[in-house]
This record gives sequence, structure tokens and C-alpha cells, in this order.
Amino acid sequence: MQYTLTDITESGLFCDGDWIEKKDQDANGTVRLIQLADIGECIFKDKSNRYITEAKAQELKCTFLHRGDILIARLPEPLGRACIFPLSGKYITAVDIAIVRISNTKINTQYLMYLINSSVFRAQIKKYESGTTRKRISRKNLAKITFSLPPLSEQERIVAHIEELFSELDAGVETLKKTKAQLDVYRQAIITEIFKTVYTAKWIRLDQIAEISGGITKGRHLDNGKIISLPYLRVANVQNGFLNLKEIKYIDLKESELSRFLLQEGDVLYTEGGDRDKLGRGTVWHNEIKNCVHQNHVFKARTYPDQAVPQYVSYWSMSQEARNYFYNYGKQSVNLASINKSVLSALKLPLPEKIIQLEIIRAIETNLSVCNNIEQTIDAALEQSKALRHSILKEAFEGKM
Repeated sequence: MQYTLTDITESGLFCDGDWIEKKDQDANGTVRLIQLADIGECIFKDKSNRYITEAKAQELKCTFLHRGDILIARLPEPLGRACIFPLSGKYITAVDIAIVRISNTKINTQYLMYLINSSVFRAQIKKYESGTTRKRISRKNLAKITFSLPPLSEQERIVAHIEELFSELDAGVETLKKTKAQLDVYRQAIITEIFKTVYTAKWIRLDQIAEISGGITKGRHLDNGKIISLPYLRVANVQNGFLNLKEIKYIDLKESELSRFLLQEGDVLYTEGGDRDKLGRGTVWHNEIKNCVHQNHVFKARTYPDQAVPQYVSYWSMSQEARNYFYNYGKQSVNLASINKSVLSALKLPLPEKIIQLEIIRAIETNLSVCNNIEQTIDAALEQSKALRHSILKEAFEGKM
């Protein structure tokens, strides 16, 4: 017999979340708004931090979540991912998330959640999705998807087997992640040790060998001049020794400001804020994006060519001595720490002749290449683990488990 989500929630609940506008939100509210970022494949990610007051929730006639509800994301990525809501208290969810509440004692909620995340269910989602640039599925179309339900005892057996396999997979993934974290420690140790060979060189301040400047402040009122919109780097884009350019946003600025904020080949980037142990992280800009600028939370240091090699300066910021400096001189607020331009300018580093700087760079990169190869292997294994998770669900709901 074939069922739909409507069939199995006849005495339960199958509805969309609530339409909550920005004006409805209140940071001092006691009702948390669960958002798309919280919904993972088979896992609740618990990332959001938006609230409304209980009075507003009652005024808008919001649907309060129950622990054990299945939440289905009606927007990607991926479309139709689902998890079980694990929290108790006052929570509502956004309109692009469907809520499934099962009251039928003959249906195992975990079984249904795993089924929704399987390729068997996803194939039907594909049939009913809409949209061009960003796919979505309506609750009405979710209700058209059909599936079979074995007896409760069989559902429980399949769930137990899935969770046993997932547990083994999770243990392997955790080991891989720990190994990857240890590589970062090893990289820092390598860099720190190699720099010790030039500790006898003259020590100088960063602002003696580079022009240091901040970026564009968001939300400025712009007038009197031609306005242009350009891609810009945020703190999230600037990592320790590399750039994460998966998501690039745009910002408005005056055309007359372009020369001030435009990034150039060889600019050394530093982050202003974040976790205390990550202050001042950065890397070298190599014109990865044409006509790119930077936000005020990302500093750039443009080295004087006759004195310093950008990559040498960037590697120094990854050394233990530099990390300790930023940690000790960072200003801590309630939620995050930060450094200002003065602190960055006063960063000291050993500066030998340029030919020695190049030798240091070669030594570091030769040693780091081993770490990079290991990391690529780990990343490949982590990607394979995602595919294996999907494979487990596929077999479970194709009757092969």
C-alpha cells in the first residue's frame, strides 16, 4: 500500500513553518526561530540565533515545534533534506521548512526521517521541484510523493541497522577530522621552526615594510558620486593560509573610492575579528577575483617590493610567535575578539635580505607539501563518507538491508 505525508499525519500535523519578517524579530525574545541553516541531512545543526517575543508568536498564530517533529527543508542545498527536531521549549520555524508530526504509533519517526533523506524519496522530489536559479518544492507537492511503509517491527529493524552503520561511519569521520586538525598544528610547528633560522636578522614592525589599510564599512549612506557594486572579501573568506571563495557577496561603493579599496596582486590579508586564537589569520591575494575589494573587518598590508616578499610576511603571521602576539594584544568583547590597525601595524617580524626570504618560503613550502598531500587524501575520504551515507540509505529503502 502506498502512503503520502498527508495520509500518515491525519491525526498529527503536516504544515509549513511561519512567515516571520525581520520587523517581527526581537533579539530579546524568548521564542527561537529555527531556520534553513539548522536543517541538515539526518542531523539538526543548531546554527541559527534569531528570536521573536512570545506575544508576537501568539499574535501571528505561529505553530510551536514539538521535540520529535520532522523538519523538511523546502529549499536547497540539498532540496528536501530532513532532520528530527531534538529540542524542548519555545521554538517556531521559518516558512520554507515543512513540519511533520507523527501521532500514529505504527510509524517510527526515525524510519520516516531516514526515508525522506534517501535517494528513493529524493527522486520523487526531483519530479515536483520548481524554480530556475534556486530549486524549491511546495508543501502541496511534497504531499504528492508516495511511499510504502513496512510493519513497525521491520521499520525498527531497518532503523537499528542504519544507525549501527552510521555510528561506525561517524567514528571514522571523527578520526579523519582530528587528523586534519593535527595537521594544522604540525604546519604551524614547521613554520615556527624554519623561521628560527632567521631570528638573528633585524626585527622590524609590519608598518615599516608595508602600507596597511582597512576596508569598506557595510551599511554606509552613499551619495554625491557614481555608485558601483563589486565583489568583496569578508572575514569568512579569509582563512589561515588560504581563501574560501565559495560564497562571494557584493558591496556598493563610490567609484572614486575604488583605488583605496581595490585589492592588488600580492596584498597580504589579515582578519580583524573572530575567535581569539584566530585573530590576524590571513593569506596572500593573487587576483583570484577580478575587481575585488575588502570589508573593514579585513585589513590589507601592501608590502614595499624592495623590502619584503608578500608570502614571507604571510607565513610569518602563521608562526607561533605571531599567533601569540595577536592573541595577547587582541581586545576581547562578550562574543568575539578583535585587533585594530595599530596592533597589526606593531606586529614585529625578522627581516633578512630578500634572497633569504625566498629561501625561507621554499623551505616552508617544501615541508608543507607533505601536509597538503595528506590533507587532500583526508578530504577525499570525507567526501567518500558522504557518498557512503547516501548509499546506506539507498540500500535500506530499496529492500537490500
